[in-house]
Amino acid sequence: MRLAAAVLLASLVPGLGAAQGVLRIAMTASDIPLPNGQTDQGAEGMRFIGYTLFDSLVLWDLSSADKPSGLVPGLATEWKVDAKDKTVWIFRIREGVRFHDGSAFNAQAAAWNLDKILNDKSPQYDPKQAAQGRGRIPSIKSYRAIDERTLEVRTNEPDALLPFGIAWIAMSSPAQWEKVGRSWDAFLKSPSGTGPWKLEKYTPRERAELVPNKDYWNKLRVPKAERLVLLPVPDPSARVAALRSGQVDWIEAPPPDAIPSLKGAGFQVTSNVYPHVWPWHFSRIEGSPWNDVRVRKAANLAIDRAGMKKLLGSMMVEAKGMVPPNSRWFGKPGFDVRYDVEEARRLMKEAGYTREKPLAVKAIISTSGSGQMQPLLMNEFIQQNLAEVGIKVEFEVLEWNALLANWRAGARDPSTRGAASTNSSYFSQDPFTALIRHLDSGLFPPRGTNWGYYSDPEMDTLFRVVRYSFDPEVQLGAIRRAHEKFVNDALFLFVAHDVGPRALSPKVKGFVQAQNWFQDFSPVSVAK
Repeated sequence: MRLAAAVLLASLVPGLGAAQGVLRIAMTASDIPLPNGQTDQGAEGMRFIGYTLFDSLVLWDLSSADKPSGLVPGLATEWKVDAKDKTVWIFRIREGVRFHDGSAFNAQAAAWNLDKILNDKSPQYDPKQAAQGRGRIPSIKSYRAIDERTLEVRTNEPDALLPFGIAWIAMSSPAQWEKVGRSWDAFLKSPSGTGPWKLEKYTPRERAELVPNKDYWNKLRVPKAERLVLLPVPDPSARVAALRSGQVDWIEAPPPDAIPSLKGAGFQVTSNVYPHVWPWHFSRIEGSPWNDVRVRKAANLAIDRAGMKKLLGSMMVEAKGMVPPNSRWFGKPGFDVRYDVEEARRLMKEAGYTREKPLAVKAIISTSGSGQMQPLLMNEFIQQNLAEVGIKVEFEVLEWNALLANWRAGARDPSTRGAASTNSSYFSQDPFTALIRHLDSGLFPPRGTNWGYYSDPEMDTLFRVVRYSFDPEVQLGAIRRAHEKFVNDALFLFVAHDVGPRALSPKVKGFVQAQNWFQDFSPVSVAK
């Protein structure tokens, strides 16, 4: 099977022989992320295209493996909220930055990029990019370039978390968009950002080839490799076969059963803790079986996470909430997410279900994708666990981008086809992405990604405190209380935290696996 997979990969990607100083990465995505700026393919798209070809005003510090990542200046050298009006933010734009096409980046270009995802009346508005980006910055009301170095952003209410959202917004070149005929489809063929890499070749579903931007504004992050080649390889066996045969130098998410032999063969296997959760997101629309808290708690008690960890070769952390118990956001919930089949059965019986008369549920899952770990293997395991307590699961299996499209559309959308849960792994690096965007009643689709249409006044109040407070201690207290409610009400099926396993050729040097979903490829080289 591995040989066949390698032959298949070689046939799909011609000319993929040994290369000197070239870093070739097999992604889990089934397609090359769109090189338009606000890319697709989930956060994996941002990792491989969003933060390689493009920059945002605010970036993540990806330089250390030993500490959690924080925000650092990007295309903005500083940002601050107005002392008298907490709805006004000022971003100071970095001087001397140029897009790959040679045009200057300034505050006007930043405002132009906000228009491309927020202003459907602007010529550059792109529905594809809007679908990816607008949910990251739902609080933005208006924005304007005061001068070339100053961008003003106004929010519809105080939002202390705005810099985290701005970090998701990638900046494309207005001049290049004009040059290619004001067409985003044409822009894909010759994109221009300010990032440390330039795109040299883009073939959808086959490959992207990136070369260093020697004029990158941050000289410490000028890439060391001669070339970065990205390949979509959603099948895990094919990724392993490609690595073993020398067709690639790096694979994402190696399957657990391959890790010991890869290590034995001299390949590097890296992993690290980072803020990322792999849950089931419950629908809370009328008639959803997950509206019964007894059923939600029973499902959480039915999962043998230790058994799943063994199945995954220890490449996971057992989840007890949206963040791990050692997180300062975890709080002190009263409900203990554990493996307790008898208690789960008791709760299901109380709700009117048994193994003989089970509750039927349908779940949307993917075959692979950004942060999805081993979704088919893990969901089959969950299916068996839930059957033991009286929950009969049917799967709606979708390609990753199709799952994301439904996630943005919401549980009421016809594409859900009766499913009452969706399995989308979630980045949990900041309070908005970890908690608020999933359950804020003001973020029902299409405005946001409250997929399940959850609504609770108490939770909304806690979220407002988190957003409104610029006092770190007040904000932390509200985050903890919100997370306690997540757990006490069993608002998700909490399963696992990923540790981001990767397998690399011994020739790969200089990789620092940050405690972050995103990674920096600039320091990486491949020995000749």
